[in-house]
This record gives sequence, structure tokens and C-alpha cells, in this order.
Amino acid sequence: MPVYREKRIWDVALSCAGMTICLPLILLAACVLFLLSGSFPFFLQPRVGQQGKVFTLIKLKTLYPAGQPCLQKVGFFLRKYSIDELPQLLNVLRGDMSLIGPRPLLVEYLPLYTAWQNRRHCVKPGMTGWAQINGRNGLRWEEKFALDIWYVDHLSLRVDLRIIFLTLFCLLDPQQVKPEGLSEQEKFKGSLC
Repeated sequence: MPVYREKRIWDVALSCAGMTICLPLILLAACVLFLLSGSFPFFLQPRVGQQGKVFTLIKLKTLYPAGQPCLQKVGFFLRKYSIDELPQLLNVLRGDMSLIGPRPLLVEYLPLYTAWQNRRHCVKPGMTGWAQINGRNGLRWEEKFALDIWYVDHLSLRVDLRIIFLTLFCLLDPQQVKPEGLSEQEKFKGSLC
């Protein structure tokens, strides 16, 4: 399908530009986290991609024990402005992800999806998506899935450009980021129907 080829071209071009611009910020954040924690500053986790393929998601590590208030503050700042997500530009370059799409979820959720919910895997997961600009962490699971499926059904470069534009405004709204840093309000346990 032509839209997928065009989307991939935009993904590569914009993620290359993004890495060029953001690499100093990523390295600075990684150095600060390493100096404060003394541990590897990146968070690597298996996530589910297009057609259910599992890949390794790359983020800056932002969750630290309660006894490390300085690290907690740094972690929250990185989450607040989505700086922790910037290393995922590498996932985009590798082809595991797209800039725009449903957020990649945990592997353990795979057997819990209904056939309708599983449609979110018809496209590559994204760094941001329709659900992120329509509620971010404040949405219930069913709302997130409905927004993800809406994106799958309305995939176009015009929709992607709209999401990129609106994402910039969402990044400036700290009220949508949970202080405890949970990416979901609670673990997905499956749907009743």
C-alpha cells in the first residue's frame, strides 16, 4: 500500500533529523542518570509490534525507588517532557516502530486481547499516537483501544501530520503525566466482552 511506503520514508527522514538534533539531549540525560544512579541509564523491554512481532523498546530509565528522591525528580522531569522516549527514534530507524501509531504494549497482554483489540497490531506501533493526543494516561483501557483502532481505520499522512502537530501541544501539558510515572493507569487484565 503506497501510504505505508510514504510513511516509512517520512519515519526515516524525521527520525534521522530527530536523532541529529536530540542526540546531545539524550546523552546528557543518560550521563545525569548514570552519575546519580551508578547504573545503566537505559530501559530495555520487550514490546509487541506490527503483526504481533516482539521487539526491544529503548527508553531512558526514569523509575527509581522511593529512597532516591533526586533520581525520582529527574525521572519525572524526563517523563513530563517525554525526553525518556527520545531513544525510541532508534526503534523507528530500525523499523520496529513508526513515529505515529498505537503505543507498543507489554508482551504479557497479547493473549488477553479480543480480535477487535488485536487490530491495533495491523500497523507499526508509534512514539506518539491518536490516544496520546486524546487523553494520554488519563484514558481507560477501552478508550485507548477505541482510539488505536480509529487510527488503524483512518491511517493517512494527513492524520499523522495532525498527530505530530498536536503532540507538541500535549508535551507542554504536565497535568496529563502521572507523578508515579506509570505509562498506564493499571495493568490490562482483559475485557469482559
